[in-house]
Amino acid sequence: MTRYRRRTALVGVGALTAGLLLTSPQTASAANLVKNAGFETAGSGDMPYCWEKSGWGDNDFTFTTTSDAHSGSKAMKVALTRRVNGDRKALITETAECAPTVTAGKQYDLGLWYKSTTPDTSLTLFRHDATAGWQYWTDLKTLEMSSTWSQAAVRTPAVPVGTDRITWGVSVYGTGSVTTDDYTMDQVADPVPPAACTSTAEECANGKWTVLPTQNPVRSMHSVVLNNGKVLLIAGSGNSEEQFNAGTFTSAVYDPVNGTYKVIPTPKDMFCSGHVQLQDGRVLVMSGNKAYPVPGGHGYEGFKDSYIFDPVTETYGKTNDMNDGHWYPSATELGNGDVISFGGLKEDSTGSVTAEYWSDAEQQWQPLWKVNQTWSYWGLYPSMVLMQDGRLFYTGSHVFGNNIPGTGSAIYDYNANTVTSVPGLQKKDERDQSASVLLPPAQDQKVLTLGGGNIDSNPDGNRLTDIIDLKAANPSYVAGPPLPQGTVDLGNGKVAETGNQGKMYVSAVLLPDGKVLETGGALHNRADPVFESSIYDPGTNTFDPVAADPQARGYHSSSFLLPDGRVMSTGDNPGNGTWNHNVSIYTPPYLLKGTRPSITSVIDTEWNYGDTQRITVDRPIAKAELIRPAAVTHSSDPNQRFVDLPLSVDGNNVDLNVTSNPNLAPPGWYMLFAVDANGVPSVAKWVHLQGPAALSATSASAHIHSFADSLEGAVTEPGTKKTSQKVSPAISGCDRHYGSINVCVPTVFPDQVKKTTAARCGWLKANHYGRLKVNGKDDPLRLDRNKDGIACGKGDVKKKS
Repeated sequence: MTRYRRRTALVGVGALTAGLLLTSPQTASAANLVKNAGFETAGSGDMPYCWEKSGWGDNDFTFTTTSDAHSGSKAMKVALTRRVNGDRKALITETAECAPTVTAGKQYDLGLWYKSTTPDTSLTLFRHDATAGWQYWTDLKTLEMSSTWSQAAVRTPAVPVGTDRITWGVSVYGTGSVTTDDYTMDQVADPVPPAACTSTAEECANGKWTVLPTQNPVRSMHSVVLNNGKVLLIAGSGNSEEQFNAGTFTSAVYDPVNGTYKVIPTPKDMFCSGHVQLQDGRVLVMSGNKAYPVPGGHGYEGFKDSYIFDPVTETYGKTNDMNDGHWYPSATELGNGDVISFGGLKEDSTGSVTAEYWSDAEQQWQPLWKVNQTWSYWGLYPSMVLMQDGRLFYTGSHVFGNNIPGTGSAIYDYNANTVTSVPGLQKKDERDQSASVLLPPAQDQKVLTLGGGNIDSNPDGNRLTDIIDLKAANPSYVAGPPLPQGTVDLGNGKVAETGNQGKMYVSAVLLPDGKVLETGGALHNRADPVFESSIYDPGTNTFDPVAADPQARGYHSSSFLLPDGRVMSTGDNPGNGTWNHNVSIYTPPYLLKGTRPSITSVIDTEWNYGDTQRITVDRPIAKAELIRPAAVTHSSDPNQRFVDLPLSVDGNNVDLNVTSNPNLAPPGWYMLFAVDANGVPSVAKWVHLQGPAALSATSASAHIHSFADSLEGAVTEPGTKKTSQKVSPAISGCDRHYGSINVCVPTVFPDQVKKTTAARCGWLKANHYGRLKVNGKDDPLRLDRNKDGIACGKGDVKKKS
């Protein structure tokens, strides 16, 4: 696993205020917002007026005002002669006098002339937040090597809320030199007025849900959007012991264009497996269900088998086995195309402490001796998000019961093989089946975690949200705005949520306008569906309630983005063992704002890191991005990400600047969206971002910053080697003393249910559990008071409880 060496904090090496003027300063022209854009006016010391030295890390460097200019008599040359890490850059001085004033929500065209002897350069921006002060904003463009003067131009994203000034320049982060001159900065013309609403006022404000006429033919709990636009829906046995015993394992491929399903032969019970898309577009599916629990015996068991689904042939093929079984494993693709997996239950139903590593080059799981191990038990479906420097952030989102010991979230460094606790996650033991997403754009390195509960103690699902900025030196979660409340069906129809009632089983979907749809959920363990959806805006840190999915979407539900910009939602598996085969489609408000832009051509669909790729559009756009297609289950898709593509605009020709950092956009197939100033997206085009092997010797390496580099949390080194972690057979929150294996009678009833036979039986009846046979002689919930082997019979509830 490639990991970039960690850095010290970002520091400037020059004065951060302008010094005494030696000559009269140049003023910005009417169009150009950069003062002293050609370095002609001297400043204090050895830097021109309104320019400063900046940079960090272990390197040898020089800053030279040179006469080798594009125009006039001066230019700025920054050179690195030795580099271990870090960068050097000449920046517009971070003062009110020099740093250009900007307006939140506006975009700016930046330009300069340059010569470069190194591919390791990047146009880097900083912004001044009115509250937080100066901070790194983003890298916009990698400059190609050039021995003669070349012009570079790029458009900024919309200026974030709270920003009043920016500064920028060229970072040099490889040995060699870059000479720059004649900087320009112009505000982009205001966009056209908002388009007229094309539906009802209510739908234009809140979007609309449609329940499709054709049902999903399989009990799918895994959803993967394939690189041909179709959707792989994996069921395995579908949490049905009858299908398991019959060897009936299913998947289906859904075609959104014509609304049809094709049932796919499935070789093994992939119920609650892990899955991730490989860089060639195939789907790696790992482990699944070896056995259902036995009352009084073992719990669920995971098998070691692993398969690859091929979207072209629509068939599964077997890989080599994993080292352990992993029922409910994580799966995260790394920046080199490899895959790492943690957690889940082994073949003997104990918790796996074995990290598994898939080599993309070898197309196989690595033997145990080749994989770094901490011998830590990460739980079930631990949400592991790849950070910009190759480390993994465990968000705290997981499945079933309590979180891992400690703070509930952590940063894992594979190369150092250390786990460092990250503080701030609220109620860390009530984040069971919460959702976590790397917020748009991935370059911002912010993660949102929302909702959750605990199937062991079964409290009300919560409204908690937490946000962490992984660009901070010592990142910590901070509380976000509470989830909006909706209605909940407690068995007698929908009523408004009250108090702090929120939801678990949350789905969170990145949208092409840069916002996040959260939808679905339930108040308790496999019961009491919540009907509520909202759209989170990372720019304003607010939730906007929108139309709610009319279908219950609790346990085993999935929601995900389609290439046409709509959102698809499937599944619901309440505790009574039933399954919701209805499929819902959400049309967001941005699709009800008139004609959408169109990508009329993509010059090349094979992209390399650091590329500039040209597309044509039929009308002006404000931004473009890559969105990684979904591979989601159990509220978890740690690979979901939105990667901004800074623009260089020439009429309808738009050049897109691709990140040089594979950790920001791991190799693979992506949906390319173009979005206009009103937030209306195009239909996606598919492009293939190629892995590090495709990089040429002159391609830029990743510009890695010193984020999350002064961690103060407790550090855990690898522990003593062990075989597994003991796990309760009732880990799924179901008491198997009652009913069939398909049924989940909760080990702990919601707080609102009195601890009496009558109250518990009343709750089970309201939730349509039907006749429940008692398995064995034990009756821990006191549901069979007359001991006739049937729970909640007439004789049981008539007796004094």
